[in-house]
Amino acid sequence: MAVLEKINQPNDIKRLEKSEYPILAKEIRNFLLEHVSQTGGHLASNLGVVELTIALHLVLDFPVDKLIWDVGHQSYTHKLLTGRRKEFEHLRQFGGMSGFPKQCESACDSFDTGHSSTSISAALGFAEAKELMGTDESIVAVIGDGALSGGLAYEALNNMARLKAGMVVVLNDNEMSISESVGGISKQLNKIRSSQAYNEFKAGVEKKILSIPVAGHDLAVSIKRSKDSIKHLLVDSMFFENMGITYIGPIDGHNIQQMVEQLVAAIELQRPVVVHIKTVKGKGYPYAEKHPCYFHGVAPFDLKTGKVKEKKEKPDYTDIFSRKLLSLAERNQKLVAITAAMAEGTGLKQFRERYPERFFDVGIAEQHAVTFAAGLAAAGMLPVVAVYSSFLQRAYDQILHDVCNQNLHVIFAIDRAGLVGADGSTHQGIFDISYLSEIPNMTILSPKNRYELEAVMDFAYAWEGPIAIRYPRGTACEQWKEQQTPIQHGKSEILRSGSGIAIFAVGNMVAEAQKACDILNAEGIQPTLVNVRFIKPFDRDLLAELGSTHRIICTMEDNVACGGFGQAAGAYLKEIQAPAEFLPIAVQDRFVEHGSIAQLRELLGIDGKSAAEKLLKQWKKEQQGE
Repeated sequence: MAVLEKINQPNDIKRLEKSEYPILAKEIRNFLLEHVSQTGGHLASNLGVVELTIALHLVLDFPVDKLIWDVGHQSYTHKLLTGRRKEFEHLRQFGGMSGFPKQCESACDSFDTGHSSTSISAALGFAEAKELMGTDESIVAVIGDGALSGGLAYEALNNMARLKAGMVVVLNDNEMSISESVGGISKQLNKIRSSQAYNEFKAGVEKKILSIPVAGHDLAVSIKRSKDSIKHLLVDSMFFENMGITYIGPIDGHNIQQMVEQLVAAIELQRPVVVHIKTVKGKGYPYAEKHPCYFHGVAPFDLKTGKVKEKKEKPDYTDIFSRKLLSLAERNQKLVAITAAMAEGTGLKQFRERYPERFFDVGIAEQHAVTFAAGLAAAGMLPVVAVYSSFLQRAYDQILHDVCNQNLHVIFAIDRAGLVGADGSTHQGIFDISYLSEIPNMTILSPKNRYELEAVMDFAYAWEGPIAIRYPRGTACEQWKEQQTPIQHGKSEILRSGSGIAIFAVGNMVAEAQKACDILNAEGIQPTLVNVRFIKPFDRDLLAELGSTHRIICTMEDNVACGGFGQAAGAYLKEIQAPAEFLPIAVQDRFVEHGSIAQLRELLGIDGKSAAEKLLKQWKKEQQGE
């Protein structure tokens, strides 16, 4: 019987023999490779924490003890060890198991995560609650070294030092976030890593002192002050201990027994402790070890070759953005590009290679990225901040206060706008229209296809204030190639003229609106189709005109209804007392779980077919009311 098959519920791992631990680690890696190669998912990060997760499960008692994963995309082994092995068949698929911790899946998932640098703050909340309620569970947070570039982690560490109760932070150091870790923190950790010789020396000395009969323990205590002085002399970094947090490490993150011993010791101290472990991202799969960025989040792939099974035949929106940005950079040496640890994901890899002095990776620090861009713009540069929609929301105050309040020319290239699919609720880009539209001085565009993306980038380049371009994940639309009217500030584009119904569609929803029009055509209805293009300011003149000549005005967007384009359009139609009935189609007030984009659109009722059904129902109702 395979060792992994012995684990069917939480804490089953404690029944294993020590000799079975390395076998279990190997079986888990094989299991992850087999399943992720079929479903896709986060691979390299999970392969790197197999032994760490085993050690944590040997030490902790689930679900009583609390384990909080930073980001959470490395929790696959944790899910295996808590009895969810069979659910991996549908990992990240519609209705299946999430790729992130979810309390609704298991009581062993103590906190839902998806974004970086949050785990220490959350764990601190658990620790303070434990102190207030008088309970005695263990609290452990796992955070990667890349996540330490996020300011929230330091706000938490600053408060953690005052904690009276016990809490352990495991620093999983693989010198990577999604891309390689950058900045002063990375350099600081390099110095700590180099202290391994000191730690080995210290351990040997302590062992000998404690072995002295009778006086050993007292002697060890009495020389603590001298020991700390020696540590200051030999170790170049006292970063954590200077904050009042006990530091242990660095230790081998692939040595299960060593980690178990250190974790037990850390928990028994009953004070704030950081346990620093060194791991290899992608451990056990040569392709992932060599290319950890590529295998961070990977589509289904061939295990033997490491190559993705379905190659991309046509460019996606990220590719189009990347090529156009290089073209703009050739025109203007003041154009600079900024990413928050997502050079590959946002299409800035080629920019980094061609213009390294004009490329800035600030690490997982979206707030800094935006204010840094504001400083560059105020100094006369032209910054382009390339970021995923779900991550840009972390920098809301900086957009409002530092960019828009000063009306600075910063271009926000918002990738993964709208539904993103398998990553689920923490990554869906369905809020950006709402949180950007309410900010004065902000201009927002959403192109309908690849050609319009290039055109709106030219427009943004020539603009003189804050401007955001939102575009979706996936293959770039090539429809309407010949229908490309010039970009005019605040003006929409009529793609097809009709009567009775007018559909105002935002960005990639134009393609869904076209499907709705085709269905309505079969019913003898010829709608007018409008490419909104400018979400803010939107085309009030066209909306007023069509609102007076059409019986139904419909808006379609892949943003939440509250604060979205439809809400603004509906309010304006009401303000001018337009006679047309108004039908907004948007994501209703909810978080959207994982699944394919097509499945999620249908579920949410924002696909072409659903839109046509709603419009046809409203049309028949209008006719009956004549």
